[in-house]
Amino acid sequence: MNDWRIREATQHDLPALERIRAAAFAPIFASFRELLGDSLYDIVQAREDEEQSTLLTSLLAPASPWQIHVAEGAERIVGFVALQLNRESRVGEIGLNAVDPDHAGQGIGTLMYEFALSRMKAAGMRAGTVATGGDASHAPARRAYEKAGFSKTIPSVWMCREL
Repeated sequence: MNDWRIREATQHDLPALERIRAAAFAPIFASFRELLGDSLYDIVQAREDEEQSTLLTSLLAPASPWQIHVAEGAERIVGFVALQLNRESRVGEIGLNAVDPDHAGQGIGTLMYEFALSRMKAAGMRAGTVATGGDASHAPARRAYEKAGFSKTIPSVWMCREL
């Protein structure tokens, strides 16, 4: 395993984060299109998928309540994780995150989630949460979250129909 390290993200990192986000989520968006069909996907999901890039940019904004950290090795960013600490509820949340598909399966996700959870614990959070999809394209993410100790789930189903 490489010597990966975690550091706070900067605006300078945005092109690398966007590249990783696009590559990591391409199969997920393709899965959504396959599950919904072209027509329904275009109506209910395409805009949200396209706006994920804007979301990533907003997470790095100075006024954002989110912290973004990157995993890097040999001067190359290979993943990122957003986390938020709610000091009122004392619940931390892992938000948008991704690992470069070229580096998947090398423990980077586990490293990032353990880092996020340790930040939550150090900040006095009582629980940590993360949300992910229940479809097959999210199975690797679910396995990574389970490996990091997330074990309690609330199943949900999002249903769509064309009118």
